[in-house]
Amino acid sequence: MSSTADATKSVPPPPPPPPQPAHVPNSNLAHMNPLPPSVFTLPQTAQLEALYTIIRDKETSRGDFLFYSDRIIRLLVEEGLNHLPVVARTVETPTGATYNGVGFEGKICGVSILRAGEAMEAGLREVCRSVRIGKILIQRDEETTLPKLFYSKFPQDIAQRYVLLLDPMLATGGSAIKAVEVLMDHGVPEERIIFINLIAAPEGLTTFTKRFPSLKVITGWIDEGLNDKAYIIPGLGDFGERRQVSFFYFP
Repeated sequence: MSSTADATKSVPPPPPPPPQPAHVPNSNLAHMNPLPPSVFTLPQTAQLEALYTIIRDKETSRGDFLFYSDRIIRLLVEEGLNHLPVVARTVETPTGATYNGVGFEGKICGVSILRAGEAMEAGLREVCRSVRIGKILIQRDEETTLPKLFYSKFPQDIAQRYVLLLDPMLATGGSAIKAVEVLMDHGVPEERIIFINLIAAPEGLTTFTKRFPSLKVITGWIDEGLNDKAYIIPGLGDFGERRQVSFFYFP
């Protein structure tokens, strides 16, 4: 027998690869199965879950919280833009050729629900050049315990625009519902509003989508639910406080 064959026999086979930890995509969606037809989530990948794990961690520094929450916000805004209607558009390329593509059907406007929603404005501006921004301040009325409008400011032509409504947390849905009612009072049709949100509680999503079935919701993650204080669990705490968001308004 040749030495080459002996050498081949003496080499042990490579060990099998170690078992990989299982990652179950969409596991968080079990809290709402099936999803309402108007609710859309980001692709539930391991990378997205890693980003959420970082911003949920109470030990995460403010700098890291800003960086990683902004990454998620940009993903949400891009997904929101995917749901805007488009029309056919033909352009000429630098080579002299013609390209038959598409363009957005109408103008858009971002509207943030103060104060935490303001943190999402920068992500919108990064992907939408010269986008107009409106603001709504809603707080609980201490006498009635119901959401009450304290301040709103919109572009004059908001009724002709598609609106991306921005608020990172959807708990009971009260503030978001009031914000949509304010927009509709200003002439914005329900179907022209897209609500963009980082974390939602099933209770809030159910209430919100039943009230506005034609309005699309783009959320990054659906959590387990609300505790007895109406805080989202597991949640990530007060989004505005962790970003140290401040605002000024003039009634």
